[in-house]
Amino acid sequence: MLLALVLSILAAVIALMAPTLLQRAIDGAIPNKDIRQLVILACMMLGTVLISTIFGAIRGMIMAKVGQAMIYDIRRDVFSHLQRLPFAYYDSRPHGKILVRVVQYVNSVSDTLSNGLVNTIIELLNIIFIALFMFMMDARLALVILSGLPVLLGVIFLIKRAQRKANFLFNNKNSNLTAYTCESIEGTKVTQIFNRQKENFDIYMRLNREYQTTWFKRAYLVNLVGPLTDNIRQWVLSLVYVAGVIWFSGSVEIGVLIGMTTYASRFWEPITALANIYNNFLTTISYLERIFQTIDEPVEICDTSHAKPLPNMQGTVQFDHVSFEYEKGVRVLNDVSFSVQKGESVALVGPTGSGKSTIVNLISRFYNITQGQVYIDEVPIEDITLQSLRSQMGIMLQDSFIFSGSIADNIRYGKLDATDEEIRRASHTVCADVFIEQMPDGYETVVNERGGSLSQGQKQLIAFARTMVSDPAILILDEATSAIDARTERLLQQGIANMLKGRTSFIIAHRLSTIKSCDKIMYIENGRIAECGSHEELMAKKGKYYHLCTVQNQA
Repeated sequence: MLLALVLSILAAVIALMAPTLLQRAIDGAIPNKDIRQLVILACMMLGTVLISTIFGAIRGMIMAKVGQAMIYDIRRDVFSHLQRLPFAYYDSRPHGKILVRVVQYVNSVSDTLSNGLVNTIIELLNIIFIALFMFMMDARLALVILSGLPVLLGVIFLIKRAQRKANFLFNNKNSNLTAYTCESIEGTKVTQIFNRQKENFDIYMRLNREYQTTWFKRAYLVNLVGPLTDNIRQWVLSLVYVAGVIWFSGSVEIGVLIGMTTYASRFWEPITALANIYNNFLTTISYLERIFQTIDEPVEICDTSHAKPLPNMQGTVQFDHVSFEYEKGVRVLNDVSFSVQKGESVALVGPTGSGKSTIVNLISRFYNITQGQVYIDEVPIEDITLQSLRSQMGIMLQDSFIFSGSIADNIRYGKLDATDEEIRRASHTVCADVFIEQMPDGYETVVNERGGSLSQGQKQLIAFARTMVSDPAILILDEATSAIDARTERLLQQGIANMLKGRTSFIIAHRLSTIKSCDKIMYIENGRIAECGSHEELMAKKGKYYHLCTVQNQA
């Protein structure tokens, strides 16, 4: 940027010599019929044009490179930060609003960041240099030209606040429109199932009209500066002619008058450019505010200063009077305590919203505990680095997300250095190999984002294999078989049983047939452990678990 600035200053100074050369030609060479001096002045003018053009081209290439380097760094920082933000951040924001900041806003600030700062300095220096050249040529006319500057600054100051407010409203409506568009695309199937096309279209058009209205208001204020500047410039040029011909009659040569009007035109060019840069800066600042809101979002789930790796996790888990709130004042878990030894399998059952998934999310440290403590191998979970913790845990959540790419790539996501043999073994364990080998290209079959060409059961089996290939010390299965048919689930039982051997496991399932063999079953209700024991022990108690089993058997 410093090199570009130097080249720009040199180009500007050399270009500003042209009106002076023109004045000398008109007042000296032409009246004196000095052909030699006229040719020299013409060559010098041509040289100023060539040199300033070359310097300007080099400066343009430099700034293009600088601008892309800036945008590259911003994209890197934003995406890197998004990867580390906790679940709570995504729980409370539409994905479309996040997307518009990462893509559209970053792209929009590219040109202003790359050229805005340097151009601002250049245009300010241009104004100073032009003013110096004007005063050197004729101080009286220079003062006439400068008289329009306070008027312009006053106008810009008056409309600045309105422009900032208009930019804020426009960005808000733009964000709403993008968020609703993303949500509508993701929910197209549900929209068509419930015949909601017209209602969705009406909502979209309302958001679209709000976007359009705010865009027009913003465009009106943005485009107001240019015409105002042009009008003030024309008035100033008129004053120069009036002053030169009438007020200072007889004391201003024709060459000086032409040179000063040329300088006057050039004087207002950087001012017009600064006005446009200013408009762009207002828009860019509003974009940057949102970009840096994302970058400044605190990473609440991170390694503490005293966190250390736990290289060989054994798998013991202990909850010590743990309470948790997603929203302040609304407890999801209330004073939960239990202990699980290495190799034990634990099933979590209970009504929807009782806190089962929250328990396994806290074991994975996707959220910070509100009160109490969770221990892994008798070490407080906050004292274990996240990489060390999660790399030794196999977690299968309810949403079986499939990435675009091959089936093998999706399974290898659980262990990036997994061999083809390990992938096939994991797939065989969970019975996913049966349908994968029937695909056109087997494990190299390419699937699109979210696995649109796969059934829910097939996506769940791939997610199952992805979890299994990591060979975890602690295995968490959150409704792992909810979309799998009963026949496949029966085939899975032996594979799951083999996987559970020697590792601690937490299983959430509504089908009680999948959890009867677990060492411990905890019935969760209203954020508390209502009952705990083996299947036989809880059936003998004839309590809540017994009632749940009875209802399912009757069904």
